[in-house]
Amino acid sequence: MTAQEAVAYIETYTWSSTRLGLERTCELLERLGNPQKKLKFVHVAGSNGKGSICAMLSSVLRAAGYRVGLYVSPHLQAFQERFQIDGAPVSEAVFAAAAERVREAAEAMDDHPSQFELSTAVGMLCYQEAGCELVVLEVGLGGALDSTNAIDAPEAAVIANIGLEHTEYLGNTLEEIASAKAGIIKPGCDCVCYDGPPEAMGVIRETCRKQGVPLHTADFSQLQPLSHGLDGQEFLWKGKTLRIPLLGGHQRNNCAVVLETLSVLRGRGWRIGEEAVRAGLARTVWPARMEVLGRDPLFLLDGGHNPQCVQALTEALREYLPGQRVTFLTGVLADKDYRTMLHLAKPLARRFVCVTPENGRAMPAEELAERLKDEGCAAVACGDIPQGIQAALAYGDGPVVAFGSLYMAGAIREAFPGIYRSWVRRRGIQARESLPPEEREALSQRAAETVSALPELQRAETVLLYRAIHGEVRLEALEEYLKSQGKRVAYPLCVSGTEMTARLPHGEDAWTEGRYGIPEPLRERSEEIPPEELDLVVCPCTAFDEACRRMGMGAGFYDRYLKGCVNAAVIAVAFECQKNAQLPAAPWDRPMDLIATENGVYRRKAGKNA
Repeated sequence: MTAQEAVAYIETYTWSSTRLGLERTCELLERLGNPQKKLKFVHVAGSNGKGSICAMLSSVLRAAGYRVGLYVSPHLQAFQERFQIDGAPVSEAVFAAAAERVREAAEAMDDHPSQFELSTAVGMLCYQEAGCELVVLEVGLGGALDSTNAIDAPEAAVIANIGLEHTEYLGNTLEEIASAKAGIIKPGCDCVCYDGPPEAMGVIRETCRKQGVPLHTADFSQLQPLSHGLDGQEFLWKGKTLRIPLLGGHQRNNCAVVLETLSVLRGRGWRIGEEAVRAGLARTVWPARMEVLGRDPLFLLDGGHNPQCVQALTEALREYLPGQRVTFLTGVLADKDYRTMLHLAKPLARRFVCVTPENGRAMPAEELAERLKDEGCAAVACGDIPQGIQAALAYGDGPVVAFGSLYMAGAIREAFPGIYRSWVRRRGIQARESLPPEEREALSQRAAETVSALPELQRAETVLLYRAIHGEVRLEALEEYLKSQGKRVAYPLCVSGTEMTARLPHGEDAWTEGRYGIPEPLRERSEEIPPEELDLVVCPCTAFDEACRRMGMGAGFYDRYLKGCVNAAVIAVAFECQKNAQLPAAPWDRPMDLIATENGVYRRKAGKNA
């Protein structure tokens, strides 16, 4: 069985309302040798925030030196994301081998397990075979009858914020839903709880009393916000300064639950030092939760898919983007309370761009757009998620925030980098080509003067330089200066669809127009300069950022060629109007040592205008 075949097999058995109960999971695990009985757990239930809590706990426990399993759902892009060991999804081979064992056991059962029951069993095998010392286990639905509840008493039963959700399965009141969540509380564990609605808290307290379980409630009054920005937030917790990269006040509250859980684990003998707490929280990665995908324009992705999530999202937007209206890229499942979700988002909306999430329960984008229009909102429907991203970016008049369903979050994360790179590239070209010719010449002269004054250029004896096309910075003045100083000046020649070399031309008649319209030396009238002989490489940009990431014409040629330029400093040249707040990096990108414009120099180490 391959990983792809394993996913197809598991997803064949979709969950349905008739699948509630632990009997199938217990039988399946029994047939597999009860791997869960060889593991210790932190079991996390709740309506909102349980995934973030799991991610922070896992990160801290890894920083403390433990081998940690993490079980979450749903996945965003690859099914194996559900099964993580020490911060990374299990390999396809490990996943496939575990799934094969689970299939053999499941096929022998009279009542075949559901998708989530199969998935839970796969996870238990993976964690047991990997020798995980502690598994952070996220509940799928509810708690009492969720397949993850086939475990014995965990080290800690953690209850995140509780709200009205899945009412068709869990009940129509907060008390009923809390009762389902409280099903993970078992004699022998400690319970840690988010300080939530009184109706829910009453149920949790009573369950703990009946089970003889100590209850620890996160005290949010101990939190004191210090600072926040798009890179994260700092706050005081009981007098200690901590930082998390997750955004929003709700994440501070989730972190308080994590910190209370860590205190409980310490009391049970787990060694978790303060430095591990500080480092683990700061390194937490949890995608699609107020995740910054792009900064110019700001593009945020949030998996908010119920009213409580969207309430937290809109509160965070008011905190981080005060007074700004946004373009919402949204798609919803028809069985969610999407009316309340959209009502909460409406006051912040400039417009809605509607897409259809990749799920059979999704509301069609066209229907969602019509409902929004009936509410007086500006709304358009797009054929698919990539088209939705392109449409939202094209408005170019403020931040874009994607929300509505975790089932579209993965597709957005997968499609966004390529679409955003193309969009930034087009915008950079448009910016430089919109410069009037006289201004472009003047700015080119200033950029050339900037490069001429650089110590890297003064020291260089052999320089690779380009001749400008299509609105690039013109460097004739720099070219003349280099030659007047007796330096060797070579130029790029594309020798195939993927490769270029450096050539030293002999005479002004040693030139031709290359395949991309770029002036290139004639092979027969020039000599090749080995890349290791170059002291300096000057290349063009179409866009750049302060971290000296570069996007440009021929970027692929340069990026491949620069690997051989072991002795050369690398400078990119662009106009200031081509600067972007942040470029999405691709695996093949090489940041420049520095980028020169008419205004000065951006150096990679300094990260700011020098």
